[in-house]
Amino acid sequence: MDLRETMKALCSECGPSGFETKVVEKARELIEPLCDETWIDKMGNLVGVKRCGKKNARKVLITAHLDEIGLMVTGIEDGFLRFTKIGGVDPRMLPDRELTILTEPPLFGVVAALPPHVMSEADKEKTIPIEDLRIDIGYSQKAAEKLVPIGTPISFRKDNYSLGPNLYCGTSLDDRSCFAACMYAMELLQGRDLDCDVYIMGATVEETDSTGALTGSYALDPDYCIVVDVCQAKSTDGGPVNKDVVVGGGPTLSAGANCQPHITQHLIELAEKHRIPYQISASGGNTHTDAWPMQINSKGFNMSLISLPMRYMHTPIEVMDVRDTQWLGELMAAAIAEPCKEVYEC
Repeated sequence: MDLRETMKALCSECGPSGFETKVVEKARELIEPLCDETWIDKMGNLVGVKRCGKKNARKVLITAHLDEIGLMVTGIEDGFLRFTKIGGVDPRMLPDRELTILTEPPLFGVVAALPPHVMSEADKEKTIPIEDLRIDIGYSQKAAEKLVPIGTPISFRKDNYSLGPNLYCGTSLDDRSCFAACMYAMELLQGRDLDCDVYIMGATVEETDSTGALTGSYALDPDYCIVVDVCQAKSTDGGPVNKDVVVGGGPTLSAGANCQPHITQHLIELAEKHRIPYQISASGGNTHTDAWPMQINSKGFNMSLISLPMRYMHTPIEVMDVRDTQWLGELMAAAIAEPCKEVYEC
């Protein structure tokens, strides 16, 4: 599997939370050769399964979310669009941003911004609230009202590319790079004599409230679940940094209340056995991923959270290391092929 091409195929599709249809369809097309069966559930989650063919086989679920942050049209003034955010959008990075308005057909738009030489010194230091920003689509009020219904979702303009020999940059890598890792794990498991049925789920609406993962995992009721999402890595962008996790250092294992300690220890032993680089991130409470609400879904799940280090998360220029994605897939495949025996006993 060419991970760069897989990520590019996934990230080229627009899919803000609640509007993931096109990316789910693309993901389904990509996973069908790796699964015995695929389907889309009532919440729009993509699900696939590779059955081991053994009686009373246990279920293992690997999952990453397919939605992305975005915007939504709330009104039109003089042909300019008012909007609100879908998910955790930082208003500081919106002025001058290129957007795709998800009409049929899609429209191009830009967030209006004053040039610096006509701004006051005080205004240069301020972050403009979202309610004061507007999107320029180049149409009159009458034409804009006809073309753009209220409630239309908006995606950041798609552009994904290699950055140096190992890094990959662009939109929607949170969390489609992790779904690519799940696909790679499924590929590595092809032809293996497994004792479990392996389910892969591309979850919806994680960026808003995790209802896709909650309902999808409840329906599947797995014996063991591996959630994969991105985590903030050390960077030089001026904000708070995670000094212990770096891009290119390998997948990050979450240690804390969201994951059973003996299962995390088993993953560490597997990584060392197979010489897979790994990192540890301490999570004292809520991990702010699908893993947190899923863990106590139904009767409760045996849970692992493995993260992909990322710089500039929740921007259109997210940066990650392709090697980390590969190692993440390898570690998931090892965890499924060589399971911790307590996974199926507690």
